[in-house]
Amino acid sequence: MKIIFMGTPQFAIPSLNALLDSKHQVLAVVTQPDRPKGRRLRLSLSPVKELALKKKIPIIQPSSLNDDEFKKQITNLNPDIIIVVAFGRLIPSWLLNLSTYGCVNLHASLLPKYRGAAPIQRAIMDGCAETGATTMFMDEGLDTGDVLLQKKVPILDDETAGELHDKLSYLGPDLILKTVKGFESNSIKQIKQINAEATFAPKIEKDEAKINWNKPAQEVRNLIRALNPVPGAHTLFNGERLKILRAKEVENKSSLSVGLIIDIKEGAGFVISCKKNALLVLQVQPEGKKAMGADEFTRGHTVKRGDKFE
Repeated sequence: MKIIFMGTPQFAIPSLNALLDSKHQVLAVVTQPDRPKGRRLRLSLSPVKELALKKKIPIIQPSSLNDDEFKKQITNLNPDIIIVVAFGRLIPSWLLNLSTYGCVNLHASLLPKYRGAAPIQRAIMDGCAETGATTMFMDEGLDTGDVLLQKKVPILDDETAGELHDKLSYLGPDLILKTVKGFESNSIKQIKQINAEATFAPKIEKDEAKINWNKPAQEVRNLIRALNPVPGAHTLFNGERLKILRAKEVENKSSLSVGLIIDIKEGAGFVISCKKNALLVLQVQPEGKKAMGADEFTRGHTVKRGDKFE
């Protein structure tokens, strides 16, 4: 098949690699424009663009998907199918209906669960035991198109969003290649989503990263896992922001108020009281510094029982 691939971040790389290594022809990749990044605001290439340059695949970076020149470029390529993996923008109706088999998206959830921008983080925040990836027909709704193929994976007890992100990205190649093969053989089945069963995964807002110690330890720990590596769940310690990257729920029989250090575990970290039980903090990142073990943090700072986290 003649394919146009639309994607931007690292999540899309395994899927693009699989298509490039297959019998199919990737006519071009469409990716977001280069963005300024870092303190010096140097233009940064998307991972998808870097791979396309390496493989000598034509690259298109439209400022708008409704730009006349972009429409002309894509139309002239005459693709059989458009594969979309984490492109980062809504796809307009003209593009959805351009190719023979339409637009197929790889989504990092078991649709209709977790429609939206942050399915990986939201699944962990909610304490889900499993998730997966879905290929779906794209329509003008937000992840509302017909489901094509799905694959489930467990969410491990200590798994972070970054780790789950990588695991789900490697489901993409198999799902996408099987989906394309299904179109070729006319064997693919379309399953309507049941809207009543849908849940939503909006992007993570800035305030959500603030840890509320007046919640059960399990809920706080899920937040910490869900926001690792970015943006990182944070709290204030001695007036400075401290990201907490890894923690473990432990039993708490103390009657002290929440947000207090109730114990310091030599060689491990420190224990913070929550509404129910407590968290043994294992890894932190002070503002402006690299991530470090909580034990290392306690050795380099004045940390003692009774200290309060805001």
